[in-house]
Formats: sequence, C-alpha cells, structure tokens
Amino acid sequence: MPVRELKSQVYSIGSIDWDRRLFDELIPLPGGTSYNAYLVKGSDKTALIDTVDPSKKEELFDHLIALQVKHIDYIITNHAEQDHSGTIPHVLEAFPMARVVTHQKAKEFVKDLLMVPEEKFVTIKDRETLPLGNRTLEFILAPWVHWPETMLTFLREDKILFPCDLFGSHLATSDTFAVDEARCYEAAKRYYAEIMMPFREKIKGYIQKVKELGVEMIAPSHGPVYHKPRFILNAYEDWVGDGVKNEVVIPYVSMHGSTEKMVNYFLESLMIRNVAVKPFNLSKTDVGELAMSLVDAATLVVATPTVLVGPHPLVMYAAYLANLLRPKTRFVSIICSYGWAGKVVEQLAATIPNLKAEIIEPVIVKGYPKENNWQLLDQLADKIVARHKDIGAK
Repeated sequence: MPVRELKSQVYSIGSIDWDRRLFDELIPLPGGTSYNAYLVKGSDKTALIDTVDPSKKEELFDHLIALQVKHIDYIITNHAEQDHSGTIPHVLEAFPMARVVTHQKAKEFVKDLLMVPEEKFVTIKDRETLPLGNRTLEFILAPWVHWPETMLTFLREDKILFPCDLFGSHLATSDTFAVDEARCYEAAKRYYAEIMMPFREKIKGYIQKVKELGVEMIAPSHGPVYHKPRFILNAYEDWVGDGVKNEVVIPYVSMHGSTEKMVNYFLESLMIRNVAVKPFNLSKTDVGELAMSLVDAATLVVATPTVLVGPHPLVMYAAYLANLLRPKTRFVSIICSYGWAGKVVEQLAATIPNLKAEIIEPVIVKGYPKENNWQLLDQLADKIVARHKDIGAK
C-alpha cells in the first residue's frame, strides 16, 4: 500500500493485507482487510493516529521513511486491540521522544497488552484537545464501540474523523476512498454485523455526536476512507435503527433429509406469501453472511434435527452467535425433526436470552414429514406474515 495523501499534510500510511482470511480465529475475511494508520503533520507537532498489525510493521516504517519523518511527537491510540496498537512498542523504540496519547481506561489496556511503561503516556479526557500548531486534535470517548476503551479522534481544521473500528470494513482494495459504493456497503454491513451489532444502542448516540461535528471525511482503521461521509452515516442509521424488513432468516442442518425437506417446503410457503427468505445450510455457510442477514430481518427460524435429545451442534452454535450479536429480530421460531424424544425447544430457548423476540409456536415433527405436517408449516408462514404486517416490516 503506497502512502496516500488525504488532505495537505494528512497521510494514510497503513497496510493492505490481501491474503488474510480469518480474523480473531473467528471471523472469515473473504475480501482480506487493511490496517489503516494516519500521519498528521502540524506546523509544530506531528501525530501518528493508530498503528498497524505487528505482522505489517515493516510497511508502516517504509512509509515513514518515504515521508522523511524525522520525529513523531504523539501516537494517538483510539483502541488498544493489537491490530491497531500492536506496533506501538516498535514506534516508541524508533521515536523514543514520542508519547502515547489516550484516556485512562485505554492506557491501562495498552499497558497490560503491550507492556508500554507509564511514563510514555499522555492521558486525556473526553472532548479534550491536543494542539499540533496549525491543527487541533479533539478526542471523543466512545466506550463499547466495540471495546470499553474505544475513542474517536477528530481533526478539527480539516474536519476528518478517525473513528478506529467504527464505520470500518474488512476490505482489501487499491482504492483510497469508497468509490465502489455497492462493494463498500456490503463490506461495511458485514463488518457491522460481525463486530458492531451487539452495541447497536450505544452506537446510536455516537452517530449523533459525529453528525454534530460536521465531518467531511471519515477515515476508519479498516477499509477505505469515506470522502462522502453521508454514505456510511446513512447506512449506519438504517442498521442501528429499530426498523426491520419483511425477511426470514433460516439457519438449518439436516442429517438424513427430513429437516431439509421441511425447510424447502417452508421456503416456498413463505415466498408464495411474498416474504423474503434467506436460508443458510450451516454445514456449508459462511457465518459472516449469516450474521449480515440478521441485521435487518424481522424473523429468525432455526431448523434442526435432534442429536440424542438436543439440537444439532451447528445449530446450537448459530443460536449462540445470534445471542451474542443481539440483532433487532422481532420473532423467533423452530422447525425440528426428532426420532424418539427431544428437548430442542427448551435448549435453544435457553441459548438466546439476549434476543428480545416473541417466540412463535414451533413445528416439531417425528421422523420424516407427513401430509399433516405441511399444514403446520403453512400455518407458521401465515403467523409470520401476520406478525410482519402488524409491525409494518418493509
């Protein structure tokens, strides 16, 4: 990734990771990612905003050399997670007079994770400013986006927001700015679903703060820079809002065909009733796509065979994931095939306490589905249609 100038004396100097395919040993990265760091040169002081993943530290230093950076006064750390802050010790070694600027909670995280000593820090508070001469950095504390110590940095004179993970996307691209809006929207929605969705209520307030700043550019720590910030702000307002769509997400597993037969019939039943459906065969699906589908859907229907007396382990994982992500799903139901006995409903219900959703009566079938079971699936589809109309799902 070459050095990119965003505005005069404001540079993007991070790294593109074209080949990374898994993040946190959990999140698939079909489009790679980037670790964005930014250099701001003021008339008196120079600030580095965030760093890069330690695996890419050579690229960061190559960029500093290319810009002939002789000194760094401040290293702004918006978030202590290592893909952003992991190279701080190396920068401090190269620029020993630099000081790490962050707030108290983040300082403790950086000390614990990276062993940075106390004397290297400058501790700031919410809405405090840091002069660089002809430029000013303002700090906005934003806890639980997505860690408890996150903050945002605003370059006042240039109206550039550096929000770290907020508004980011796991996307490796040669574009400096979000010019391919369809691709950027998809990547940002996936990122929101996998990482930000559990903090939806918190993010609502931070979006309002960002709008009040009058930002002209948003430069996150993953993915392209938004030179038209209204694009990503509008998307986030939609995602964090309370509205849901006339959609049903159906994660399922079938071991011997019975559950799959019911899912296929149920899909057609919903489609005939003009309900959008998104099925996910959990033995094959990308969990990131499943997470993304939960952002807007009004209803989640989990379909599973019985393994001994409980749900299939892949279905339990999907339910656990949904519980962690806390989507705004309004309704939940279950389709299940069992052999001799089962506690599928009880076990799945116990797995999703964070979902503030109404449970619609499940369809539980012994063995292979029979003629009267199709009627139960049609009835479930009718109930979903009625619920969606009641809440005005779009």
